[in-house]
Amino acid sequence: MSAAIDVQPRLPALPLEEWEPTKDTLHLWAQIVGKVRMASTTPRNHWWHVPLYVDVRGLTTRRMHSPRGVTFQIDFDFVEHRLVVKTNQGAVESFELRHGLSVAAFDEKLHTALRRLEIDVAIRETPFRVPSTTPFPADVEHATYDRDAVERFWRILDWTDEVLEEFAGWYCGKTSPVHLFWHGFDLAVTRFGGGRAPALPDIDSVNREAYSHEVVSFGFWAGDPSVREATYYSYTAPEPSALRAQALRPDDARWVEYGGGSLAMLPYDVVRTARDPRAALLAFLESAYQAGAGLAGWDRAELESAWCPAPPELSDLLAG
Repeated sequence: MSAAIDVQPRLPALPLEEWEPTKDTLHLWAQIVGKVRMASTTPRNHWWHVPLYVDVRGLTTRRMHSPRGVTFQIDFDFVEHRLVVKTNQGAVESFELRHGLSVAAFDEKLHTALRRLEIDVAIRETPFRVPSTTPFPADVEHATYDRDAVERFWRILDWTDEVLEEFAGWYCGKTSPVHLFWHGFDLAVTRFGGGRAPALPDIDSVNREAYSHEVVSFGFWAGDPSVREATYYSYTAPEPSALRAQALRPDDARWVEYGGGSLAMLPYDVVRTARDPRAALLAFLESAYQAGAGLAGWDRAELESAWCPAPPELSDLLAG
């Protein structure tokens, strides 16, 4: 019999302090899986071959390629709490996601599962841009797994993914997929204005490719050492002057300094408790887009959809 999640409110509470050890463990597990994806997928611009994706049971790599011609994918199943590896030949390997499963044990179990499927993938076994610097095979400290918190996190991702997909459909210009970047553990979508960004002299190769063109980006993350709550965000890069003077919707949204730039932020709890959570989030996304794209001089008439959403609906959202 398949496991089933009890019916809960669509948008549950997720205080960071209640699940931070679990989040940190899950983040490192996701980095291991994400590095397998990076090593097994054809490179794409802006690192779009690297992220994970929300699906109906958790997170997935989608299809990847092995050297011997077998395609495979890795899924975080947050319904039955298992890590599942499956191939196009019908073979499946899986193991339980549980409290006490360390990063080191997860890493070993995943590579064992891949070897059983005759898939050999070498990755760089070190965390990327997170506080922990312990190599994955040696990390026995991170081993916390709260099933209920993970299920709530996934429900939030599932709902947010749906709204970001809707928002992406309002734009005719180049748009990224809605995807979860495992370095920051944030679910994101990005709109491109069409122009190249000025070259920055002191930028690493990762950010050079990520920000090679003008963008306004949007997303959700569950909090981190500097932002102590789940939050929706947006930023414009390159950042135009006077961005922080621009109005945001709804009223609880604000501009903050983050990472040397300006970040539009809307606490998740504001959206969760809103009378219409979807409308609240869409209003935030649209107001942040208009602020950044307007000041950056994008040709919005060419880039924005004329029919999705209908203009009256858009006006109603921003009017609040």
